[in-house]
Amino acid sequence: MMTFPSHVFDNSRFAILGLGRNGLPVARSLHAMGAEVVLWDDNAPARDAAAAEGFTVANLMAGDFAFDALVLSPGIPHHLPAPHAVAARAIAAGVPILSDAELLFQAVRAAGSRARFAGVTGTNGKSTTTALLAHILGEAGVPVAAGGNLGTPALALPLLPDNGVYVLEMSSYMLERIATLRFSTAAMLNLSPDHLDRHGNMTGYADVKRAIFARQTEADVAVVGVDDALSAAMADDLSTGPMRLVRISGRGAETGAAALPGEHNAQNVAAATAMARALGVDDATMTAAVKSFPGLPHRQALVGTYQGVAFVNDSKATNADAAARALGCYDRIVWIAGGMAKAGGIASLREFFPRVVHAELIGRDAESFAETLAGHGVPHRIAGSLDAAVPAALERARALGAPVVLLSPACASWDQFSGFEARGDRFASLVAALGEPGAMSGRAA
Repeated sequence: MMTFPSHVFDNSRFAILGLGRNGLPVARSLHAMGAEVVLWDDNAPARDAAAAEGFTVANLMAGDFAFDALVLSPGIPHHLPAPHAVAARAIAAGVPILSDAELLFQAVRAAGSRARFAGVTGTNGKSTTTALLAHILGEAGVPVAAGGNLGTPALALPLLPDNGVYVLEMSSYMLERIATLRFSTAAMLNLSPDHLDRHGNMTGYADVKRAIFARQTEADVAVVGVDDALSAAMADDLSTGPMRLVRISGRGAETGAAALPGEHNAQNVAAATAMARALGVDDATMTAAVKSFPGLPHRQALVGTYQGVAFVNDSKATNADAAARALGCYDRIVWIAGGMAKAGGIASLREFFPRVVHAELIGRDAESFAETLAGHGVPHRIAGSLDAAVPAALERARALGAPVVLLSPACASWDQFSGFEARGDRFASLVAALGEPGAMSGRAA
């Protein structure tokens, strides 16, 4: 892997707002590429940390606003539900608001590399498909770097040679802030209600997702899942080109790979292999790579078996549609759910309720979930915390003969955790604490 030349962004000046997981790495990369950067965060400790690294930290509401672009952390709005004051100032000044994925594309081209870009979006399945595609490309010997909404921030990725491929997970927040980025192959997996506060309604959300295909040419490939009506309609709209369209579906299919159970993963595999094929990977290599894919942490990951009960960590299921994909994989479960619910709660999951022999509910919206479950006759208890839910779930699973305890919260985690990763890690540690280390081997205690 190569590093970017130090002159890529010479004579450029960027404002960066939000100095968390995304903002500070972007600042470091832009500075290393020759840019002047001015940083701000509404949180004082974040500002102090940036200043300690030697960055210029200044209130972006004061002084001039002579910047080439404003880079906003993805969670900071520039339109709905209300623009941050700095974003409003940028818009008024005609300063573009960009994601770091856009800046990565600009940097790669400015550095002289013809490396291709592959983008993955959709409401659910983005991370698995992104990681799987990167795995396939790596197994095929292609220089690859993966990141974006998954893992490494886009602009922190290394410079790839001409035959390299950047595989980027693109959230709707990132897609509404691209300007020149063109994906040689891009996938839109599925659409269900999510982030409607940021996009107004499903039409606005779908429009932002469709931006992943912007600027594609006849040399490029668009991959679209057609297992929901909105995505199928998008595929129809794209069928006139100029890009080549590949429709994919997971209905009635299984992957045959242990780390990728269920129809939803069949769709993810179909997307990743269609994209890999568009990038020149042969079918035999793809088949072997899918079978060797280890899966993602926090996505239907078996974290242990204790007293004959398997504990599955699906903490990444932060909305009901994602939880549905896990619930559909098991016939009889004790379900741990709850947190900060999205619009509609878990009402859409009623077809899976007969599989739930008991539910342990946690987090802010546990009472709302309890009302929904009570209305459908599902036994449940408000545990409040994950610490209380795990041992109680084991007790219920043993008493009711359920072979699986599934953490698939159908909720965001921010009411009790710093993110879904922290929630999943806590679940795994609680499972490990249920008994002696030997009990985690699957042997009945």
